[in-house]
Amino acid sequence: MKTYELESFLKSFLIFLILLEILLAINFWHEFQEKRDRIEEKIQIEMKLCAYTIQCEGLKTDFVEKAEDKEENILYQSKEDFYSYFKVPTVKKFLMKVIYPKENYFPRVEKLKEKTYRKFLFYSIFAAIVSFLFSLYALMPLRKALHLNEEFVKDILHDFNTPISSMRINLKLFKREIGENQKIQRLENNIETILSLQNNLQIFLKGIPTQLEAYDLKSLVENRVNYFKILYPDITYNIEMDKTVLNANKDAFTRILDNLLSNAGKYNRSNGKVTISLEREQLFIKDTGKGIKNPSKVFDRYYKEQDRGIGIGLHIVKKLCYELGISLKINSREDEGTTVILGLSKILQTS
Repeated sequence: MKTYELESFLKSFLIFLILLEILLAINFWHEFQEKRDRIEEKIQIEMKLCAYTIQCEGLKTDFVEKAEDKEENILYQSKEDFYSYFKVPTVKKFLMKVIYPKENYFPRVEKLKEKTYRKFLFYSIFAAIVSFLFSLYALMPLRKALHLNEEFVKDILHDFNTPISSMRINLKLFKREIGENQKIQRLENNIETILSLQNNLQIFLKGIPTQLEAYDLKSLVENRVNYFKILYPDITYNIEMDKTVLNANKDAFTRILDNLLSNAGKYNRSNGKVTISLEREQLFIKDTGKGIKNPSKVFDRYYKEQDRGIGIGLHIVKKLCYELGISLKINSREDEGTTVILGLSKILQTS
């Protein structure tokens, strides 16, 4: 089960389970209240039997003078006792007071609570099973639709390989015939951009490889900057770092760099700057571009603030960073530029 499928399943499961638990809790609370009232009714009956049959086991009796505030056959309670008043057939001025100690009442209520809790737990387990099955059932159409969509995208990506390979071969042959040429170099870079987008989509569909390798961060950054210099010749790139060895999947980290450097060049100003620096185990990629209106949303899938692109580049960056153990932060203001901060402490090679 993929991450977004698991997220959908868990949300459906939790929502359905919480609703069922709320309904169960309300139902059992009312049931508990009713049964507790029945206990008090039984106590009242026991008091009546005591008053009329003198069978008063567990009860205390007393005689008190009649008064307006002492109504007969009504259950009263104090902090320590339940009590009620009853007529004495042979005596008109006095009432019989029957007392039921609360020390006998509390165990009966606790027993009722325990029984209710056990019953509630049983029904809660049943509700969890029902929620689980319901969530699986609700997820099936979504999984089927996503599977069809992924298969379609995979087929398209596969079909890209033949024309792209043909273009690369023909460009190499053409380059041999006429030699180095800036226009040919730009065509090669555009093909590499298409391949980069293809790689992004493959990562989006398949996930991230976990193979680790050691490589120099500065050399990798210089290599990728040289690539983007040709695409964005009016942008000035500054690299401020010493040799630093990383231990992580190189292809995945290259995808992160490419997406971030591509955005820094694509959305920069004319004659703008991009600075890549390493400070205190953090990689900073700072540009002088347009800035971002909603920095908190840029990592959401398909979110974009420009007409260009499809809105998955930064989502893939977030996904790759999570898989590699890289913290990710973005600071941006409109018309002031953007700074992306990558925390590399977990992938820096210490020895």
